[in-house]
Order: sequence, then C-alpha cells, then structure tokens
Amino acid sequence: MKPLLILLACLLPLAARQRPNILFLLSDDQAWGDYGFMGHLHIETPHLDALAARSLTFTRGYSPVPLCRPSLASILTGRHPHEHRITGNDLLPPRPDLKALAGRRDPDFGQRYRELIAHYRQQPNWIQSLRESGYRTLQTGKWWEGDPVADGGFTAGMTHGDPARGGRHGDAGLAIGRQGLQPIKDFTTSSPDTPWFVWYGVFLPHTPHNPPADLLAKYLQKTDNENIAAYWACCEWLDQTIGELLAHLEESGQLDNTLILYTCDNGWIQDPADRNLYAPRSKQTIYEGGIRTPILLSWPGHLQPLRDDEHLASNLDLWPTAAALCDLPLPAGLPGINLTDRAAVTSRQSLFGADYSHDIRDFAHPARNLEARYHLRGPWKLLLPHPPADPAGEPQLYHLLNDPHERHNLASEHPDLVESLRQGLNDWWTPAPAQASE
Repeated sequence: MKPLLILLACLLPLAARQRPNILFLLSDDQAWGDYGFMGHLHIETPHLDALAARSLTFTRGYSPVPLCRPSLASILTGRHPHEHRITGNDLLPPRPDLKALAGRRDPDFGQRYRELIAHYRQQPNWIQSLRESGYRTLQTGKWWEGDPVADGGFTAGMTHGDPARGGRHGDAGLAIGRQGLQPIKDFTTSSPDTPWFVWYGVFLPHTPHNPPADLLAKYLQKTDNENIAAYWACCEWLDQTIGELLAHLEESGQLDNTLILYTCDNGWIQDPADRNLYAPRSKQTIYEGGIRTPILLSWPGHLQPLRDDEHLASNLDLWPTAAALCDLPLPAGLPGINLTDRAAVTSRQSLFGADYSHDIRDFAHPARNLEARYHLRGPWKLLLPHPPADPAGEPQLYHLLNDPHERHNLASEHPDLVESLRQGLNDWWTPAPAQASE
C-alpha cells in the first residue's frame, strides 16, 4: 500500500503542473465596437488586435446582465443573476437617511452586506474550483464579494473587501494597471512548479477617465470633445497594460503554457456632455451597447485561431470552457457551453439575459428587481420590458445583422416571431407573479 500512496502523491502534483496557467483579462465598461479589431475608426488597441488574431475570437459575445457586480457574479458562478440572486451593485438602503454606497459603513446595513456575501460563499464558484484543483490564484482589480481569500476562494488578493473600511468593489486592488503590474509579475514567477490563475479585473476603461497626458493629447487630435477623447484614451491605456502583461509572459517563458481569456463585464457609450456618465442604450440596458462584448480565447499550440462573426457566445461559457481545456471539475446544470466545442457552438439556438435595478430592492426575490429580459436567436433579438417596472413598455424586435445599432423596431411587422421569442424567454425564466407584485 505504501508504494501506491507514494506513487499517487507524486502523480497528483505532476497533473497539476501539466495544466496551463490561466490569465483572465476583464475589461470594465467598454463598448463592443471600441477596439481596432472590431472596426473602430479612432481607438487604437494594437495588443488586443494581435491577441484577437491568434485567438478563437467570438465577436458576438454577450454578458447575461449589463451591470458590473451581477455580471462578475455570473462569470464566477456560471449562473444567471436570478439564480445566484446578486442582481445589482448595492443593496437598497433600509432607511432613507442612508445612501447605498456610504451605507455600507452603517453597522445594520453592513450586516446585510455580510449576509449577501455569505450567500455568495455558499455557491460553487470558478475560483474555489481552481484552488481545490491545485492552482495558485491571485485577485487583482475589481472585486465585490468581500475578502477575495476568505470569501472568494483565492489564495492571494489585493482587495481587503471590508465594508467597515469602505470596501465596495476592489479598494486597494483597483491600483492594478493604473499604477503598474508588479503584483502580477511577482505572483506569476514565484512558484514555477504550480499552475496559476490571475484575475486581472483592471479598472479600465472605467471612470475616472483620467488617462496619461500623452494618450489624452493623442485622442484630442481625433475629436474635439474632451470627454470622448478621455474615454478613447482609457481604452488604449487598457490595451497598453495588456500588452505589458503579455510581454511579461513571453519574457518569462510562460506564454505558451498560458490559457488567456478576455471579455468585458458590460458596455459603455460615452456621454459627450459629462466625462463620468454613459449615454442611453449602453450600460445598465440590454441594448447591444450594454451587453455585447468580444470574447477571446488563446492558448498557443492548443487552440486554432478563428474569428467567429456568426455564432453566439456568453460570459457564462467561460468557466465551462476553462474547465474543459484544463481538465477541471464542473458543477452539473450550468447553462454555459465549452466554446472550443464547435458542435456545441454551432448548434446553440439562443442566449438569454436580463436587466435589473442598480440597487437590490429584494435579495430573496430577484423578480422584484427585474426591469427587462432579452432573447437572442440567430440574428434576431427580442427586448421585453417587465410590466411592474415598465407598465407601458412594448416589445422591441431587432435584426442585428441588418441593424446592429437597433434603430428599427420590427416587432409590429413580425408578431409571430415576437410571440415565439417571448415564449422562449418564459421557458427560460418566468418571473413569479407573486414575486413581482408583492
């Protein structure tokens, strides 16, 4: 028996070492077309352009929700917000004298936040699965669910996540990228015999749009609107940090053994009149400007580069895809697919998602926070307002290949298709009437 135990002890670390490292690149508040490789006429993203050229690239990628915290929770759990119940960024304050952001420091309100984070801890999540499979895991940048180590399953993290100290969505971790990348460089070279996972949740191009002076000057040559120029410059700033990370992996001899995943949490269209605001039909809406994003998968020597402009991909697919490529366990019943399985990709018929209130009115009943749902089927997209949130709202139907900016509502011309897509939405999730009205 002892020789067998010794053999197993030797094989387990070897299996872990054979798995690739994983670099997860997460843009924050960026429109789906705001990249060179997606055809933007002014924004320059040379490093992401090069990455896309050597990646399995899905240009029709989608977030299941157009807001940061629920979007990240969906990536991490592989489930929709109505399943994991984190539907908004903040809890609605229990008293009118408390604001959602500052209220986290209030003892009673802080306790509610801890209960929400405790609920998150009870759910299977991607990071905990990686840790249990032998990965060293580092959190940097955006992070909402408390302490990334104690609550999130990471082995190391930059964020403290303590509401009493003002922790909300990353605190100290938000320095990554904007103030250098040394924590990631140190982590990825400190234990070469153990595979690593890095969560690069960089706070870019998210506000504040305060890019380096040279980048701002560059984009002021392309537009006379300083607010738009600042946002465009932050998109290139993001690209520069990714280029620096990829150069580090190449210089340290790790690039060929690293699976690189890229996506964005939700969209953003810059308000020309206010540097800190987004325009209509972008963030916090289920128009393309709020939910669409390119999704990139790269692993040199293992994934064949391919640009897919036709088929649907989702941020819910990231965990199943990584699990398949890295031979990792995966909970049963997740809605996502392995994006490297072409049969699964080409046979997918639909994607679903929803928009919710920014502040969570009722954590126990997600439907009470619901504002609208969407159903994508091939080139068609149905946007369906939720009656309690928008009693006068009408269905909106768009043919995205002919009308990618959703300017022509075709619902009145195709009532049968609207009804079919509505039924598909209800088959996916029918918000309980009692939850919606009580």
